[in-house]
Amino acid sequence: MTPLLEVKNLRVEFPTRRGTLVAVDDVSFHIDEGEVLGVVGESGAGKSITGVSIIRLIEPPGRIAGGEVHLRGRRIDNIPLEEMRHIRGKEIGAIFQDPLTTLNPLYTIGHQLAETMQTHLGIGDKEARARAIRWLEDVGIPGAAQRIDAYPHQFSGGMRQRVVIALALCAEPRLVIADEPTTALDVSIQAQVIALLKRLCCEHGTAIMLVTHDMGVIAETADRVAVMYAGRIAEIGPVREVVKHARHPYTDGLMGSIPSLLHKVERLTQIEGSMPRLTDIPRGCAFNPRCPKVFERCRVERPDLMPTDGPNLASCWLHAPAGADREVGHAA
Repeated sequence: MTPLLEVKNLRVEFPTRRGTLVAVDDVSFHIDEGEVLGVVGESGAGKSITGVSIIRLIEPPGRIAGGEVHLRGRRIDNIPLEEMRHIRGKEIGAIFQDPLTTLNPLYTIGHQLAETMQTHLGIGDKEARARAIRWLEDVGIPGAAQRIDAYPHQFSGGMRQRVVIALALCAEPRLVIADEPTTALDVSIQAQVIALLKRLCCEHGTAIMLVTHDMGVIAETADRVAVMYAGRIAEIGPVREVVKHARHPYTDGLMGSIPSLLHKVERLTQIEGSMPRLTDIPRGCAFNPRCPKVFERCRVERPDLMPTDGPNLASCWLHAPAGADREVGHAA
């Protein structure tokens, strides 16, 4: 069965005065119809760049330097930009962290929703306005029929984010890329937005690539999760397996740093050091200077995603078939 989205060996580069910065390095994954894939990692891990690369919205001088992106079996990373504009909105929707970067302050909410639907669905003014009201009702905007002619600045932050979700979904795309959609919202609004995304996924069969640094949001929303580190995927698998039985030392450290209501611990796990600069990635595994289980192969050879003793894939030599003779030591 062909995945809805398939990313193969994606590489994204940014030329700088200090050399070429590789923001995304050989990243591969897929998303099936109706699935929620969470993408999590520290700031600078490459998760947001991966999302904007898929929809070809990288700011110059950044560029896709290698790999392929396929939507429903069709390659879209090399098609003309004009053709890509039709795919954005119609087949792939986007929700960004700050709704004010998505909404035009000069036009009413209703105008922006109607224009999107008329552009991609070819419907008339009356039908577009009626659908816009229904979408605002669907995302929980009170008094939608009265507020449809309001401007973005007349909505609160949480309400604006709901409008952005309606804008991303109103053309009925098959995939939505949601980049930190709940970060700027308070906890109660976050829970409402998460519940809204899950409900709309179920009702419309939309798949979501959910980019966030919040494992709580991932655990609540996603079916599978990809953990990124220094521009690469460290581990990917079903969300429950990754949370409960992490196979990569970095993922294990992330999970250990989250407080639990079920188990009392004296001290949370701390990952020593910090993520390397993307212009200065260490040789071998990028995590090796911080890894408590590092051994010699980690310092000289970079691992790719490989099978583990569970359903997860991990970029770690601990799971190499010929790794029985390894010697575990400390990072230099």
